[in-house]
Amino acid sequence: MNLSGHARKLIIIVGESDIVYQRPLYEAIIYAAKKYNIAGATVSKGILSYGAESMLHSSKTFALSDDIPVIIGLVDVDERLSDFAQIINRLMDKAGSRGLITMEEVDVLRYGESHG
Repeated sequence: MNLSGHARKLIIIVGESDIVYQRPLYEAIIYAAKKYNIAGATVSKGILSYGAESMLHSSKTFALSDDIPVIIGLVDVDERLSDFAQIINRLMDKAGSRGLITMEEVDVLRYGESHG
């Protein structure tokens, strides 16, 4: 796949403890993205967050919540990510996740090129 120039980045934030189909929600999203041939995906753990419920989530040992935020970033063209966002929405509903989905424009400067 060639990806360059204008693209989109879909960002999903869910809880580490969100489960769907007996697996972590973030893992289910990544495997679905791979199956859907999304150009790229990354999962990162958050250090500290709060959301709609205003409850703090932290990775510290004695935190207010043990549900660490997980950030999933997906990059591809607009049409593919818009369609895939609907799949993610259904997975989040199934998991009972109260996460967040956003999309932003990005400029792809490099994608899988090797310069040697």
